Amino acid sequence: MSESSGVAVSSGSAPPTGANPRPGPSGGAQTRPGPPTAPTPPTAQRVLPLRRPGRWIITAVVLVLVAQIVHGLVTNPFYQWGRFGYWFLRPTILDGLLITLEVAVYSAVLGLLGGVLLALARLSPNPVLRTVSWFYTWLFRSVPLIVVLLFLYNFSALYRTLSVGVPFGPAFFTFDESHLATDMAVAVVGLSLNEAAYASEVVRGGILSVDQGQHEAAAALGLPKRYQFVKIVFPQALRSITPNYVNQLIGLIKGTSLVFYVSLLDLFGSVQSMGSTYPGDIVPLLLVATVWYLILTSAVSVIQFYVERHYSRGALRALPPTPLQRAWTGLGDLRARVRKETAI
Repeated sequence: MSESSGVAVSSGSAPPTGANPRPGPSGGAQTRPGPPTAPTPPTAQRVLPLRRPGRWIITAVVLVLVAQIVHGLVTNPFYQWGRFGYWFLRPTILDGLLITLEVAVYSAVLGLLGGVLLALARLSPNPVLRTVSWFYTWLFRSVPLIVVLLFLYNFSALYRTLSVGVPFGPAFFTFDESHLATDMAVAVVGLSLNEAAYASEVVRGGILSVDQGQHEAAAALGLPKRYQFVKIVFPQALRSITPNYVNQLIGLIKGTSLVFYVSLLDLFGSVQSMGSTYPGDIVPLLLVATVWYLILTSAVSVIQFYVERHYSRGALRALPPTPLQRAWTGLGDLRARVRKETAI
């Protein structure tokens, strides 16, 4: 083995590929670096997704259960789907549905307004307003709605007339309670009183969720308290209020079924009345009520999505996609995946 400034190899070894041997000073072979060879390009390898057998097993079980439920609904003659189609759009059912919508809309608006006032009173520095608001919320959240409705329905037994005037003095206006307390009025007032108690906590939580810096910035602008609340604080609080209050609104729509007990024939009342007249159609009539309640609550959920999307402007970098946009995006991803699989 001889040493030199180049790469030394044994005399009996073949020179490395790409090197030119030349005689060394001691008679040995000395190699000289040849031209660089081009790097071998990496071979394309397919990336396989992670196997998740548990997910596929759960999916298969869920699909089997869903298929069994659907099969039972379709093939069981006890559901009487023919009678369901007969009753679904009957004038009696539609009249009850209209009453349900009226009661729900009036109660939702009045309940939200009452909830806003109660929430402001609860956040007020005035101890009297805070105490009254807390007591009202505690009372109506503790008493069941059916008790409130029945109590109002029999309110005329306690107070036959209502008057407005000086306390412990003369009355300026006197009303006959039996003429004012119609079935619709009792239902709307009872649901509104109950709804306001829950809405007050929802609104109060939304106001408290607004950053304190926003309150300070609104006060620094020199705006009156009313404009600070209406223009700056409340619009930001609506982003937190909307999903919670929509839950209350869905509960209110379902709670309208209790007005049947105060002699108001809403959707559920109409179904109950027809079920008493046609006892053989009780199950299809209950299915009619179920489907209509599903339609109403689904419509409210759709409205909730777009209201939340509207008030998310400025809080998110990009607006959430609508269901149609998600469908188009998913279809485009599926097409791209199919093209990629085909090319491979």
